[in-house]
Amino acid sequence: MGSYLLSHLHALGGGVVGTLLPFLFVLSIVVFFHEFGHFIIARLCGVRVLVFSIGFGPELAGFNDRHGTRWKISAVPLGGYVKFFGDENAASVPETQRLEAMDAGERAESFFFQPVRKRAAIVVAGPMANFVLAIMIFAGVFMIYGKQSMSARVDTVQPDSAAAAAGFQTGDVVLAINGKPVEDFADMQRVVSDSAGESLDVQVDRKGNQLVLKATPVLKEVKDNFGNVHRIGILGITRSMDAADMKFQPVSPPQAVWMGVQETWFVIDRTLTYIGGVVVGREAADQLGGPIRIAQISGQVASIGFGALIHLAGVLSVSIGLLNLFPIPLLDGGHLLFYSIEAMRGRPLSEKAQEVGFRIGLAIVVMLMIFATFNDIVHLATS
Repeated sequence: MGSYLLSHLHALGGGVVGTLLPFLFVLSIVVFFHEFGHFIIARLCGVRVLVFSIGFGPELAGFNDRHGTRWKISAVPLGGYVKFFGDENAASVPETQRLEAMDAGERAESFFFQPVRKRAAIVVAGPMANFVLAIMIFAGVFMIYGKQSMSARVDTVQPDSAAAAAGFQTGDVVLAINGKPVEDFADMQRVVSDSAGESLDVQVDRKGNQLVLKATPVLKEVKDNFGNVHRIGILGITRSMDAADMKFQPVSPPQAVWMGVQETWFVIDRTLTYIGGVVVGREAADQLGGPIRIAQISGQVASIGFGALIHLAGVLSVSIGLLNLFPIPLLDGGHLLFYSIEAMRGRPLSEKAQEVGFRIGLAIVVMLMIFATFNDIVHLATS
């Protein structure tokens, strides 16, 4: 396994330019906007920000702004943090002795002494900034490239497939699935790929007559153009490549923003559906990836073009924003959980309870990172 892994690592995008630079570009954009969300709302709430860091560990370069915030780039580029006045560390754990010695003026600038609503607003601003960034990226891509689509017309039906069993025929045009209109072939693919094992009511137009076919997509492993394996639902049909079935539509700014919102919601819905599938045993957890997988995909996508790479940044931004909202201590969602309890109790949890919570959260995050990295290594070794 070791020799296979070394050969794949050597081929991972062809070196620094092919893999590492696209990865750092994508991750840095996403991390910057996430931390900037925390930063800007903290400033608006009157909280003093001591450090704004992209990355962890030793500082590589930085400067101080006129408000005294240290902006810096650190050695380990796998995240970032904003450190507030009164924080002991990058996880916003309060420095107890320092807090007790603060006078009224310092308390007014400390994150810890802000009302619950302000602390919650500052914390939730990070994930919200990620969602806003994703909407902006997707909207920009739609405005620049327009909307290209293929008609949901069936060209071929594979023998012994789910589509053949459902009665699909060449020339059928899919109009709706489970009552939801289908605009193009990509719309149909999105629904089908996420519906393995589920019975779908597919409304089709067959030579001017409308009928409903019952189809159940089959879960299969498919490889993309880069050899990555994905488990998705498959009907077993191919799309029409006739020029008359290909459309290009320019997109206005308002349309692009709305499409950006829809794309962002699609990523959120798909992610939550997958996680739910893992929990109930319907999906395999080996699809969870970490930094190595992200780096590999970044290099692959960068080879397609800048538009594809920036689109990946949008997808990653949604994923990081959503992940940070999970109610795990140490993540933003964990802080929000503590604030919700504080709002209901009328007082914060004890220091001991918060410390235990942060330790549990750290253990969960570390285990997830180890598991994701293990998946990445196995993926490299077997792909």
